[in-house]
Amino acid sequence: AGILAPKSYADMAFIMHSLSWLATNGVAAIVCFPGIFYRGGAEKKIRQYLIDNNYIECIIQLPDNLFYGTSIATCIMVLEKSKVDNQTLFIDASKEFVKSTNSNKLGDGTASNEPNNIQNILNAYINRKTEKHFTALVKQEDIEKADYNLSVSTYVESEHTREARLAYRR
Repeated sequence: AGILAPKSYADMAFIMHSLSWLATNGVAAIVCFPGIFYRGGAEKKIRQYLIDNNYIECIIQLPDNLFYGTSIATCIMVLEKSKVDNQTLFIDASKEFVKSTNSNKLGDGTASNEPNNIQNILNAYINRKTEKHFTALVKQEDIEKADYNLSVSTYVESEHTREARLAYRR
């Protein structure tokens, strides 16, 4: 990328390390803190390198309170060295969860009345098409115009429920 990742944020260093060891036809999925997708400086330059060289296949926004020990929402960055197009898929899976005691979990559909959140996310990844309020397939030029911001919320419009709530109260 022509620049080192900041010492205080090891995420990008790990991503670049993973990319360097990735086989030509390999795919890597890395759980990331959301801050790396919008911070400036060296991290922005690394994002630019990853997009310009067509390495980012997909960014998946996961629900908050999913992992033990942290309540923040995390993302998965999927890297691929042999992409066939110059588009990046963004998936907003932040609503794809089942409440489980003190934390959230991705439902696998095995329990009765439990949604299969994992399959929903996987289907969106495989289909690679835009679906309102859930996915966006974004061209490289549009990511450049957004100053290499890779936050899922930049590309996938969230569903506004305020109007529906107001109509319900009337």
